[in-house]
Amino acid sequence: MSKHTQHLERIKNAIKTAPLSEDEKSQSMKHVEEWIMEDKAFGTLKNELLEISEYFETLFAELGLTK
Repeated sequence: MSKHTQHLERIKNAIKTAPLSEDEKSQSMKHVEEWIMEDKAFGTLKNELLEISEYFETLFAELGLTK
């Protein structure tokens, strides 16, 4: 689990006890879930590109997206 996903999970847990209406909680949870899925999708893409070529390891390092 990436640090980004860990932060999103913490936000998700905080929403459960936040002083929000049920509608606000529901909407907030939907957004966080979408971000978690996008984060996981990027992780999958990143791993697949790393399997193709070591070039991507260098590129990701330059972008600050190390393993």
